Amino acid sequence: MQFIDTLDDLAAQYGVPQPSSTTKVAGRLIPEYRDWIERSRFCILSTVGPEGTDASPRGDEGPVVRVLDDRTLALPDWRGNDRIDSLRNIVRDGRVSLMFMIPGSVNVIRVNGRARVTADAGLCGSFGREGRAPRTVTVIALDEVYFQCARALLRSRLWAGVDESAGLPTPGQILAAMTAGAVGGAAYDAEWPGRAAKTMW
Repeated sequence: MQFIDTLDDLAAQYGVPQPSSTTKVAGRLIPEYRDWIERSRFCILSTVGPEGTDASPRGDEGPVVRVLDDRTLALPDWRGNDRIDSLRNIVRDGRVSLMFMIPGSVNVIRVNGRARVTADAGLCGSFGREGRAPRTVTVIALDEVYFQCARALLRSRLWAGVDESAGLPTPGQILAAMTAGAVGGAAYDAEWPGRAAKTMW
């Protein structure tokens, strides 16, 4: 198997992008991009650090990020597994990418920029709900924003409304397999929905 190792060889395979692929890129949130992002309750946050790359799903019951201005986003860090892979990466290398999705839309809005993590009490508190606030907020300085070609979501039929999850291994089953039954199992899966509901924020 031969691999492509130069940019010239790669360009020879793909040619020149259409003008619509480059003119859609903005260095700030135009009203249309802002409207799209403010309606998104889910995004994927990608980071890079000394150990490699990381991609983390982020979701909320309302907008997943807050638009602070046309070049700045704020992403609260709600309860998770406390691995903080993304945050550790950001502290050491601020480059980030976000992909915003909205159920039913085959378009994805992409943001590339640089991020910093803050525990500022005022900002964290402004996201508070149900008596809880995020421990930190990631503030993203936007470098570019653009919409992604819809073909990937069309090909995958992501929003086709078909439940294809039957028979998938559960988290409890995966944990049990990884630990020879010491952690996880059916009890983990049975307890998880109640535990999640009590610790959502």
